[in-house]
Amino acid sequence: MKIITWNCNGAFRKKFENITDLNADIYIIQECENPSESKDKKYQEWAENYIWIGDNKNKGLAIFAKPEIKLEKLDWSNQFKDHSVKHFLPCKINMDFNLLAVWTHRNNSPNFGYIGQLWKYLQVNKDKLNESIIAGDFNSNTIWDEWDRWWNHSDVVKEFKEIGIESFYHKFTGELHGKETIPTLHFQKKSTRPYHIDYIFGTQKFTEKIIKFEIGQFDRWIKISDHMPIMCEIEQCE
Repeated sequence: MKIITWNCNGAFRKKFENITDLNADIYIIQECENPSESKDKKYQEWAENYIWIGDNKNKGLAIFAKPEIKLEKLDWSNQFKDHSVKHFLPCKINMDFNLLAVWTHRNNSPNFGYIGQLWKYLQVNKDKLNESIIAGDFNSNTIWDEWDRWWNHSDVVKEFKEIGIESFYHKFTGELHGKETIPTLHFQKKSTRPYHIDYIFGTQKFTEKIIKFEIGQFDRWIKISDHMPIMCEIEQCE
């Protein structure tokens, strides 16, 4: 099974043909339009099997899959105490495993923006993540840890590891969090401002079966997005 996550930087209706050439089984796309409200017929026809969420029709989070793959949206809570977090899209793939698509936001939170949103979501839904894949734009890296927070990127990575979930990139390359040599974002599309903020995480069931892992190259993708697509191929699990 081939999975791709990509923040398309908007206007996905004009860009989807670039990513579909990679022939993935599942695409997790951030900042894309809701196909059901798009006027682009080609985009609508391509997006025949998908789940989408978002604050407005032009910019949301979606999971697209090949027609033969069954997607079932799961009803997981996005409420942490009296606060709603975003954006998280959980679904069941072929009644086989759970996939959690991620596009973290600042969400008007002075303290719990971005990785804090994921930390909150994790506290509420941790017990549902066995045999799961978590993928998307976390907008976060260990390099931005703050000493007086308990929801830093490193804390989230630690909590994931405690329930048997690890980053595919770090498992595959052996690199440490905060020491990544391949960026997933070039801020303001500048090659001089590289960061690693997009991830695919999963349980041992998946990390042991990684066949291939790639991050898109700057020269190919920078004209259409500041983010590079992340691509992984996993041997089909029994």
